[in-house]
Amino acid sequence: MLDKIKSLSKQTLIYGTSTIIGRFLNFILVPFYTNVFPPSEYGIVAVVFAYIAFLNIIYAFGFEAGYFRFASSVEIGDEKQNFSHPFFTILINSAFFSAIILLFSGTFSEVAGIKDSSFIIYSAFILFFDALSLVPFAYLRLKNKAMLFATIKLLNIVINVSLNLLLILVFNFGLVAVFISNLAASLVTFLVLSPVVFRNLSLKFNRELFKELWKFSVPYLPAALASMVVQVLSVLIVRYLTNEQTVGIFNANYKLGIFMMLVVSMFEYAWRPFFLNNAGDPGAKPLFAKILTLFVGSASLIFVLLSFTIEDIVRIPLPYKGYIIGQKYWGGVVIVPIILLAYLFLGIYTNLIAGIYIEKKTKYLPFITGLGAVLNIAACFTLIPLWGIAGAALSTLISYIAMAVYMYVVVQKFYPVEYEFSKVLSLIVIDILAIAVFFLSFGSLDLLYRTILALVLSAVIIYISGLYKAKLLLPNQ
Repeated sequence: MLDKIKSLSKQTLIYGTSTIIGRFLNFILVPFYTNVFPPSEYGIVAVVFAYIAFLNIIYAFGFEAGYFRFASSVEIGDEKQNFSHPFFTILINSAFFSAIILLFSGTFSEVAGIKDSSFIIYSAFILFFDALSLVPFAYLRLKNKAMLFATIKLLNIVINVSLNLLLILVFNFGLVAVFISNLAASLVTFLVLSPVVFRNLSLKFNRELFKELWKFSVPYLPAALASMVVQVLSVLIVRYLTNEQTVGIFNANYKLGIFMMLVVSMFEYAWRPFFLNNAGDPGAKPLFAKILTLFVGSASLIFVLLSFTIEDIVRIPLPYKGYIIGQKYWGGVVIVPIILLAYLFLGIYTNLIAGIYIEKKTKYLPFITGLGAVLNIAACFTLIPLWGIAGAALSTLISYIAMAVYMYVVVQKFYPVEYEFSKVLSLIVIDILAIAVFFLSFGSLDLLYRTILALVLSAVIIYISGLYKAKLLLPNQ
């Protein structure tokens, strides 16, 4: 078990380092946007990219997940067929939808309430090239080419950030620079990945493989859409119930959840190929149980430390002008611990999903994520009128808790794992205690006392989760 955990830790470290660097570079745009654009303009960016997030799911059509499942075992067909079938499916699907968006860009712009239709046009091309990169990126992950994967991801972000800074600060392009920069980064990324594509293409059609890919992947589509509802629909509902200025404040502070999203993302990148490659191991289930405890411990540690210091982090002055988050956005910082905790439960959900993939039970995903989506919509319309953007953040938290619990109940029926329930529950109780203290003392407790309390709770987390056994987390030297 120790060797397996070390292997996962090593992959997570590689993905994590690149993800942290990449997200940090990308995060530069948040203070940049919030110090350059007023909340009403930043709200427009938030709305457009919320729509893009939904369309990304439709463009992929679930075939990225299908590639992972069948290419990991090559049960049907050969390796090139397992790559080509999902790639060509996504290519055809993406070309069709991007053509529709381009033909009716004016109409879509009016329906979405976006005054500049060029934003819609740029978005159509961003969606197309991002979709074409999905299977090549999945190939790199499945082949454990973490360094190459990380390098290309970082290239994408560097291009995006650099062009944003250049076009806005030097050429005064305004909001359109956001979309031009994203398009350039997406195009270059696909061009860099194109050798992977050409090396793995096969024009030979395997009917049985496509049938199985379709059966596995399509149920993933409504599940992924429902999951995206939980992630981004709150932005659109906030805009519907309030205005673009409120959306801008909500989205900027929601982005501060990046600190926990980093943890979940770096874990997920390594986790999916890890559990698929180790599913046949006799000790897989105890291994998966231990990994969940270590994950919740690590995430809880970050959650507690950030919850007690986030008020001060957002007020850190930048070297030249402004703050980590523009002063006009500070009123929304209260939602940050809620979003951090929501992402922690997303990480638990991500860990538990292993059984769904191993046993090919993707048919359950629409019901699990559907529950989260329904709860999110209902909670948003109930809580936002009462508590504003805090209500929107709570809606996200409620949804992820429900999804994690429902996932556990479902998966235990066909892939039972004896998780370290008492430890995980104890860690969650500490997280709830931390967020309660945050709200009770918001704006009143001195940083020194908050730091002491955070360190005490962190020590308890480290002990309960076993993180103090550092050798478990270190990769082989």
